[in-house]
Amino acid sequence: MKKAYTKDGRLARLMKICLALPEARQEAASRHATFLVRKEVFAYYLNDHHGDGIVSVCCKVLPGDNEVLVAAHPARFYMPAYIGPRGWVALRLDVGGLDWNEVAELVVGSYKLIAPKRLALLANPDQAKAAAVPIPKPRTGPRPRTGPPARKNEPRRKRSAPAGRKPAD
Repeated sequence: MKKAYTKDGRLARLMKICLALPEARQEAASRHATFLVRKEVFAYYLNDHHGDGIVSVCCKVLPGDNEVLVAAHPARFYMPAYIGPRGWVALRLDVGGLDWNEVAELVVGSYKLIAPKRLALLANPDQAKAAAVPIPKPRTGPRPRTGPPARKNEPRRKRSAPAGRKPAD
């Protein structure tokens, strides 16, 4: 995978969610990604697809749910080109107030619809939600001090005798 491809934090978080599912794998193609289970697609990551300027994740939903989601939340959901009429819905990742738990629920629901029954039963939504938790940024600057605080003007401690020896009188 190219380094420029992985710079987008949204894709990195989506990858963690999708790849936390059993036998899930990813195929990369320029600015897009396809997530598969066995040879079936369960999610797409689209970045400026056909020049629309939208960053989103497309997932399979139950029949009719895509229309309901788009009607209820048109600022967040939309009907993706070509696959929307076949039961897919897209959730925008480029809008403010994005709930990554909602992304995880949508992806896991899509996975359960697409995956073979035995794998679908193994899908753990809590594990996918845990993968949605943001990665803490590494600290810059001095390392925090560990151990007891330094004390000034304290006399040195006497060494204890090694184990098995008696102290000399």
